[in-house]
Amino acid sequence: QVQLVESGGGLVQAGASLSVSCAASGLTFSNYAMGWFRQAPGKEREFVAAIGRSGYYANSVNYYADSVKGRFTISRDNAKNTVYLQMETLKPEDTAVYYCAAKPGSMTVRESQYDYWGQGTQVTVSS
Repeated sequence: QVQLVESGGGLVQAGASLSVSCAASGLTFSNYAMGWFRQAPGKEREFVAAIGRSGYYANSVNYYADSVKGRFTISRDNAKNTVYLQMETLKPEDTAVYYCAAKPGSMTVRESQYDYWGQGTQVTVSS
């Protein structure tokens, strides 16, 4: 069965950096676009970043939420079946549970189009 397992969350101070990872199994990873989403307390889950199957469009500005552009970088290693989210200059408003998700084919910002989800990893940014 498909499993997505996030790791790397934690508690950091504002301005710090943090990287979270998502290891995938049970699927042909290179056939799947990957996305990161987050959900803050009392809020709906929102799109953060997405990356295509090969990673070619990783730097496309169209696939980052405006709130994280220039601070977050999504990348993937198809040999390791892993997608990463490098977060720089973290702000308290980045505090959320971060989820990775997988969908076959092209990447999208649309949450409803992702087939598989991880359990999430907590990122807390203190002021």
